[in-house]
Formats: sequence, structure tokens, C-alpha cells
Amino acid sequence: QVQFVESGGGLVQAGGSLRLSCVVSGTLFDFNALAWYRQAPGKQRELVTTISSGGTTTYADSVKGRFTISRDNAKRTVYLQMNTLKPEDTAVYYCNRYSLGRALDAWGQGTLVTVSS
Repeated sequence: QVQFVESGGGLVQAGGSLRLSCVVSGTLFDFNALAWYRQAPGKQRELVTTISSGGTTTYADSVKGRFTISRDNAKRTVYLQMNTLKPEDTAVYYCNRYSLGRALDAWGQGTLVTVSS
């Protein structure tokens, strides 16, 4: 069973930065594409960014130029560096394996990011 443990969220002022981490267990980490999703209050979960096993990345238009996804295969960890945060980035952030446009596994507990104006 694949498990995800997200961390690094918190309360930050607009314009600030946070770095999220997600430790993945129960799968051959190196061979999986991974993604960060987020779910804002009262909204559906949305895809934020992906990273392939080879390091190719994609970003939602809303975060392009502000967020950076990366991975450390030795640590089985995927990161999300978030800069120039905006109040609309407030959400619970989740990671998951990603393939053919969808998340593959049950969700972890997520990590809450709150951006104050």
C-alpha cells in the first residue's frame, strides 16, 4: 500500500514562502511520476504540478513562475517550493503518484497552507 506523509505547511503572509515535503513509501519511488494537488475550502481538489521519473515538470497556470516541484529519490521525497504566495493559494496540499492525468492512490492527510493578506 502506497502511503504519503506531507509536511511543511503553515501560516504565512502574502508574498512569503514555504517549502512542502512529501515522503512516499510502499512503491518503487524512482519509477513513478508524482504530483502535488490542493483543495481550497469549499472547492474541488485541483492539480498543481507534476514531476516525471526523469524530472520533467508541469505547472498549473496559476502557480507557474512561483512554485517549483523537485524530487530526491534517495530520500523518497517530493518537494514543493512555494514563493510569492497569495491568499488564493490557501488550501490543503496533497501529494500522490500521477499517471495518465489522474492520481493513483488513496490520499494522505495533507498539509494546510494558509496565506494571510
